[in-house]
Order: sequence, then structure tokens, then C-alpha cells
Amino acid sequence: MNILGIMSGTSLDGVDLALCHFETTKGKLQWNILQAATLPYTEDWQYRLQTAHLQSGYDLTLLDVEYGKLLGDIVCDFIAKNNLEKSDIHAVASHGHTVFHQPGLGITLQIGSGAHFAARTGLNVINDFRIQDVAQGGQGAPLVPIGDQLLFSAYSHCLNLGGIANVSYEKGGVRTAGDICPANMVLNQLARLQGLNYDEDGRLAQSGIVNDELLKQLNELPFYRLAFPKSLGREWVEQNIQALLEQSELSVVDQLATFVEHIGQQVGKAIENGDSGQLLITGGGALNTFLVDRIQHYTQHQVVLPEREVIDYKEALIFALLAYLKYAGEINVFASVTGSGRDHIAGVEFKIS
Repeated sequence: MNILGIMSGTSLDGVDLALCHFETTKGKLQWNILQAATLPYTEDWQYRLQTAHLQSGYDLTLLDVEYGKLLGDIVCDFIAKNNLEKSDIHAVASHGHTVFHQPGLGITLQIGSGAHFAARTGLNVINDFRIQDVAQGGQGAPLVPIGDQLLFSAYSHCLNLGGIANVSYEKGGVRTAGDICPANMVLNQLARLQGLNYDEDGRLAQSGIVNDELLKQLNELPFYRLAFPKSLGREWVEQNIQALLEQSELSVVDQLATFVEHIGQQVGKAIENGDSGQLLITGGGALNTFLVDRIQHYTQHQVVLPEREVIDYKEALIFALLAYLKYAGEINVFASVTGSGRDHIAGVEFKIS
């Protein structure tokens, strides 16, 4: 099957699209990325998604519809620019954009109406991958670890540095995973205060000075004492991280330096769980050389950066995989990863035919 995976992360840097081919031969899963692209958000859409959680019920419902239509238009444009035929794509797997994530209250919301998306494109769409897991007592996140196990098993640990940093690894023959700490969600927000979309190569952070008091306050947040599985959402970041950064009254570059050090320390703490091995790093943060250097400083594992296509599109690839597994009638969410009551098959399908 050819499935188009679509990912929009909490860092709001754009929409990732990866058309992926999956084939299972004699029980062995083979895959490759056929075409991929990232479409940045306009300033208007970036603002609308940043403030989605502040909207009324009516306005948020309208935004859900309009965002679903936007994703549909983006897919149609992707198909045209790459000279593809819709018949080449068996389905679209869309993460949507997370507005609320409080699994302790049974809440997780990813907007991007699947019905309007499907109607706009004429393609079958699978989305809403998280809510079933949350309803069963799980965190609804992370969902990527099944892809780590099936597609990247050569690495002892798989670290994603997106809006939120998360990791997965084998422990006692069971896939274990969880969110570690905020990453690009905070780093990009601080960079915007300097008029930049992101801190290229971590140059601003590298020019700053780590503040020991702020670093201690960050590291002492109760979340970091919880065991996996656990997950983070925008709400927690606003209530905890942003408050500490603002109260510190430090310069932006010193806040960046301190937060990069915080990420490095928390990642090191989360992955030092046994023998050293290879640590695969993907996501936008993998391009932040200063951040990667600080992570390497706090771990004995050998850091591996894969080819750029995998760095940029691993999450989109794995959401396509989730849809492929769903069509095959196979488990695509592990209870050991999310804390759900049982392994299950996630995703809601909107069929055109």
C-alpha cells in the first residue's frame, strides 16, 4: 500500500507530508518514502493554531472544519506538484493538530476534520489516533514507538526531538516509551522573541550562559519524577515551564542556554537505563547541533543522526505505518507504551467509496 502520512507538531513549524510504500513479504515489513515535503504555515494559520485553545466551542468547531479543508488543499497541491495520481494513494493518515491533551481527565483533541479532509481530496482519511487510547486509560502518546520497533529496531533507543522530546526502547523484551520534556515548543517560542522562527544550529543558546537557579527549578518539576508511560501537553508547558522562564527575568539567550541544558540533562536521565547502545535522534531538534552536543554530553550512548529524510519525516512515516497496520488488522498501539488497558488498533476512518 501507498499511504500519505501527515504530521503537524506542537512546534508549529509546518505540515510534514510523506508518501510511503509498505509491503509485507513472508512476514517481513519493507518500507520506503516515495515523496516528501514540508509546507510552512502562513503567519495567519500559525496564529490561529497557537490560539486555538482560547476559542469558544463554536469557533473551535469551525476551526476544526477549516483546518481539515486546509489539510485537504495541501494534499491536493502535493499530489499536483509531484505529478501523482490519486489512485496511487490508498489512504491518508493524518495526526491533526493537538489543541488539548490532558489524558488524566480523559481529554485529547486533534483538530482537522477527517470528514471534510476526505471530501476535499476524494481520498480515504484516517485520523483521531489518540482518543481511543485515552478512553481506555492510556496517555494517548507517544504513538511513534511501534514504528521504532518495526522500522528502526537496529537502534537501542529512538529519540524524537520535536515540540516535545520523547523516547522509546526495549526493556525486558517490552517496548517502553514516554515523553521526556518540552523541546522545540519552548526553544522556538524563545527564538521568536528574537525575531527568528528557530535558533539555527543552537547559536543563540550557545552564546548564552546557563543559569544554575533556573536549571534547578526546571529539573525539580514533579513531572520528571514520574515513571514511564507519561505524556506532556501544551497546558503543562504553559503552567510550568513558561511561568519559570518569565519569572527568571533572564535574557532570551540565557533562557535558551539554560533550557537546552535542561533538555540535555533530562534526556540523559531518561535513557540511562542499561547498557550503552546507539541513540537514533530525529525530529527538528536533530538539526540543532548545540542541542545534540549537550545530549551527547549527558549520555554514554553513541548518537546517530540518520539521513535528512528520516530526520524530517520519521513521524509522518510512522503515522502512515499506523494506518497500514490498521488496514492489515494488526495492533498499532502498545499498552506498554501508553499505559492503556490493552493493546489495540487506533484510528478513525472516513471512507469516500
